[in-house]
Formats: sequence, structure tokens, C-alpha cells
Amino acid sequence: MSSDLLPPVLLVGCGKMGGALLHGWLERGLSHAVVVEPHKLSTEAFAHRVEVVPDAGAIPHAFVPEAVVFATKPQQAEAVLPSYKPFARGGALFLSIMAGKTISGLDAMLDGAAVVRAMPNTPAAIGQGFTVACAGRRVTAGQRALADRLLAATGEVAWVEAESLIDPVTAVSGGGPAYVFLLTELLERAAAEQGVPPDLARRMARATVIGSGALLGRSAEDAAVLRQNVTSPKGTTERALAVLMAERAWPALVPEAIDAATKRSRELAG
Repeated sequence: MSSDLLPPVLLVGCGKMGGALLHGWLERGLSHAVVVEPHKLSTEAFAHRVEVVPDAGAIPHAFVPEAVVFATKPQQAEAVLPSYKPFARGGALFLSIMAGKTISGLDAMLDGAAVVRAMPNTPAAIGQGFTVACAGRRVTAGQRALADRLLAATGEVAWVEAESLIDPVTAVSGGGPAYVFLLTELLERAAAEQGVPPDLARRMARATVIGSGALLGRSAEDAAVLRQNVTSPKGTTERALAVLMAERAWPALVPEAIDAATKRSRELAG
């Protein structure tokens, strides 16, 4: 086996995020994977490239993964995770991308496993994701490096020592694409309300958001400076920003929204 290949991985759940991870691993080179996914439609794109089983009981006895990746819904954790305890005794790394589920909670369900908790976001589907991860105390340096390789297959990875930071990360980065998509929706709707033809309103809103993101990605300037560069004194953008930056508009609502999402992430730990 080439040392460049990712080692054997057991993926539990192959929804949008699980599928994005699997696609990234296959692109980088994956020695062997077993995917636990009861819904056949979710794995059609990976037919003949990985082994798919409907539940934990169908995993081949000879399969020994170096990493078990949980990409199921957090509400399913208590019912699903205990079935994977045998892999903890075998020394596997457990990598969880379930929102809200803490390292200690996962550890309790897996009887003393090496656990990494991570929060990716949906741009992972095109290799442009951003993931923040935190390693539990039982995770070795080698296992952390493996987790980094697995997560980096879909984009940029950052690590934090304080697990409590994963909750605001979930609110900002995990949910962030939805906020950007909402902005795009609202720009399109507002353009249409001003008489712009619907097709043009859609193209214009999407291109504006995509282009602005690309500019931000290529610029060394802070977002605030880029915003100011667009805002001519006494111009149209300044007039619009006066509305958006009013006391009870974006400056208050965005922190309020992030706080609400952070609190929900903590609630999911229960």
C-alpha cells in the first residue's frame, strides 16, 4: 500500500457532509473504505468505489479501520454510536462532525475512545470548506495528523485547544454559508421589487456574492477596508449602508443570530 494513500476508514452516515468528505478522500487516494448508510440513494455516486453496508452489524469482521468518522445527525448519536465500541478497543481514531456532541459525551458512549470533534461547512462539497477541530486527551500525535489529513481533503483546517470554541465556530462557520445564501436571496428579491427582470435579478445577485467572495479571498485587506473601498462619500452605497448599519439592523442582529446558534449548539450536547 502506498504511504500516500489514506488508511482504511469507516464512514458512518453518507449525507451531504459525509458524502463531501468521502469524495475528498477518494480524490486524494483512499486505501479502503466501508460506508454505513441505510439509504441507497445517498451512496449512488460512490458505487463500485467503496463498500456500502446498511448498519453496523453488516460491517465485515475482517475490516480494521484506522479511523471511524461519524457524519450522522446528532439526534441519532445515542442510538448509533454504542455499536462502534469494538473499534475503540482496537485503537481506532473516532472523528465526529456531529453538531453539539461533546468529546466527553462521545467518549462516554464509546467507552474511552480517542475522539476528535470537528465542525466543517458545506463548501467542503467543492473542496472549499473550512473546518475547525479539537482533539480529546486520548488522541495521539499520529491520530491528530490523520484527522488533519482526513479533514483537509475538503479544504482548510484549523485546530483549537478549547472545545468550548466549537460552539461559536458552529454558529459562524458551520452555519455561515446559509447566511450568505440568505443574503443572495434577499438581494435577488429586492432587485426584482425594483423592477429588475427576475432572470437578471438572479444572475446579478449570485454573481455579486460570488465575485465579492473571490475578491475577499484574494485580497490581503480586511473586510472592513474592502467595504469602505466600495462606499463613496454621499453615494448610493453609503445610503444603503446607513440602513443596514443602523442601531437595530445588522450590527445588532448578526451578533444576536450567532449567539442564538451558539446556544443551540450547546443545547444539542444534552
